[in-house]
This record gives sequence, structure tokens and C-alpha cells, in this order.
Amino acid sequence: MDRLLLMRSFVTVADVGSFSGAAKLLSSSGSLVSRHVAELERQIGVRLVNRTARSVSLTGPGLRYAEFAGRILQEIEAEDSEIAHLHDRAEGSLNIICPKWIGSLDLGEAIAAFSAAHPKIQIRFELGGMSDRTYDFLDSGFDVAFHTRDLRDSSVRLKKIASLPFVLCASAGYLEEHGTLEHPNDLASHDCLIHVNDPVWRIGHGHASTLHKIRNVAFSSNSYLALQKAAVHGRGIALLPQRPAYDDLVSGALQVLLPELAVPDRPLYAIYGPGQETPRKITVFLDFLTRWFSENPIPAISR
Repeated sequence: MDRLLLMRSFVTVADVGSFSGAAKLLSSSGSLVSRHVAELERQIGVRLVNRTARSVSLTGPGLRYAEFAGRILQEIEAEDSEIAHLHDRAEGSLNIICPKWIGSLDLGEAIAAFSAAHPKIQIRFELGGMSDRTYDFLDSGFDVAFHTRDLRDSSVRLKKIASLPFVLCASAGYLEEHGTLEHPNDLASHDCLIHVNDPVWRIGHGHASTLHKIRNVAFSSNSYLALQKAAVHGRGIALLPQRPAYDDLVSGALQVLLPELAVPDRPLYAIYGPGQETPRKITVFLDFLTRWFSENPIPAISR
């Protein structure tokens, strides 16, 4: 039998002084409570109560064990309550992971702002090291992971945080030397700068969009910032996140290509563990990030 159940029955008997009184408090029967106490005595190997036809009293070991068991049960109830309340409070540790390129751009700034606004939450924010299996972040001790691809996995929950605009661009120097891009198919004859996780580019929106596997790779990297620098130096055409490239686009260091077609935005998704009730710290975090991206839009680029 469950030791905690036996202890609870015994402590209640000790408090009220009878099996029938304890049974009422426990919504049980006197005979069942008596069996619980007898089983506890058997497991411990010592008599805890003196039974008579009219009363129940504790033995010497029973007095000691009643004090011990009562303290243990109170500590368990207090810890249960504390854990339950912690679930409902925006505090404690929050472990986050995302691909390197996302964390080093918009998301890193947003999380830093969240940490400043919620000092009772201790942030652990790691970039890279993510598995192809969407739920592995949970096994690695993370609460939230971020992706920019659509996910269909019932083992996790998902919330769209924002849309990240991208832009197809190149430097004026490159375009003067190699000619401008007239059509997406012309990419095949141009030097291209690709992210190692993004070798296929989608150009245009909706049914008019086309996919282009980049074969003429002049420069590749797992960092969009490195690709941006290579583009500014005239190495080729790049597909870049618009926010970090914004200053170069405004200054003219980079020029937008095929503005009449543009390129689709990338969705930024937060994924987190399943369950009916999400911890308060996670809901506060996701709400903050959604609001941050809404209040910090990327300015439009004149095309």
C-alpha cells in the first residue's frame, strides 16, 4: 500500500483520537482507516496505537511517529503548493534555444528587452546546436525553441511570433560588372551568396512564386551577417533578412533586385511543450515577444 496514504490515515487518527472520526475527515470508512494503520504498523514493525472498544491512544513510538509523519505531510503539501504557485508566476528559469542566424538578429534584441522587463526570470539563451527533430529541445532541458519553417508535430505546441521580411539584393559594383537581374531565371548566370541551410530560393508571392535551386554558389556561410558583408563587397547576389540589411539598403551599399516580385517573408515560430496549462513565465514571454515585434516593425525600403 502507498506509504503516504497510510501515514495520512494514521496522522488523522492521532489528531482526532478515533478511527470513526478520522474516517469522516478522510471521507472513508472506519474499517478501512483501521486497516491502513494496521498495515503501517506491519511495515514499520512496531505497534503505534493502543486499541480498546471505546478509544484509541498512541503508544510511545506512535507519538514519535505521528509527529514525524505530520511534519512530512505538511512539507509535502507546502512544496506542492509552492510548485503550483510557481507555475502561475512569471519567475524562475527560462531556457531558450534557436538557430544562430535568428538569435543574432531580431530575436536576440527582443529577448534582451524581455529580460530587462522581467528581472525575476533568469534567461538561458543558446544559439545553434538544434536537432532536426522538433521536440528534442525538450529532452535537452529547454522550455522554448524558435524556427522559421512551418511545423506539423503534435508533440509540441506552436505560436507564430512575427513575420521576418527578406530581400534579394546586390551591390551597385556587382551589378555594374555583371549586369542587373531581369528575371528570376537569370540567377543561374549570376554569382550567388547562400546560407548553407537555404540553398533553394523562392521568388515572388502566391501562385506566381517560383523556386530556384542555386547552383552558381560564389560564397556560402551559416551566417547571414557574413553573407551581407560579402554582398556589400560585390561578391554576388544575396537573399538576406531585411532588418540587419536595412542600413546598407538605405545607403545604397545594397540595391533591391526584382522589386516587382519581391520574396516571401519567413514566419518566426516559438515552439514549447505540450500540456493543458502552459507555465505563466512562458505565456508572458511569448506575449512580450509578439508585442515587441509588432511595436518594432522594420521600416519599408524604397524599391
